[in-house]
Amino acid sequence: MSTQEEPIIQLDQFMKITGMVGTGGQAKMVIQDGAVLLNGVVETRRKKKLRAGDEVTFNGQTLIVEFE
Repeated sequence: MSTQEEPIIQLDQFMKITGMVGTGGQAKMVIQDGAVLLNGVVETRRKKKLRAGDEVTFNGQTLIVEFE
């Protein structure tokens, strides 16, 4: 019986990969400044682990975490 781990991605990586920010350094700054919402709540931990269905909002744009 094998158990498959739920896929996760860190907040700063998600923002960089999706183009919400240009660089990892920019992601770190805007997250630590409190400019990013995770599921409607300010999130200041750049290494916060995201799961499928989480909503990330920054600069008026909201993206939903999805894994293929």
